[in-house]
Amino acid sequence: MNYELDEFEEKYDSLEKVEDAENKVEERLWDKLERVGKKINFAKDVKALYKYMRDKYVPWYRKSIVVGALIYFISPIDTIPDLAPLVGYLDDLGVITAVMKFLGSELIPYYDN
Repeated sequence: MNYELDEFEEKYDSLEKVEDAENKVEERLWDKLERVGKKINFAKDVKALYKYMRDKYVPWYRKSIVVGALIYFISPIDTIPDLAPLVGYLDDLGVITAVMKFLGSELIPYYDN
């Protein structure tokens, strides 16, 4: 019985952390997309990942992967600084592409037509 309670508390704490991270992503994502959206060609992919993250039917552990990628995208601290023309977004593209490859066809409904 105590094991079940501990397991529930652990899952609840994980869910809270994911929701906190979702809120941070939401605060900063649109600002960064507005600033750099014209410079990058994967903005539609970032928007699809955001919609996937906000879907209440997606399990929290799947959302946590997306949240991590989006936090990396909006973070000013990157492997390659975003200030470098063109190559500055290669690391962001790599992270976004890896998550999209991992999620595969799950993302198709989240793209705007």
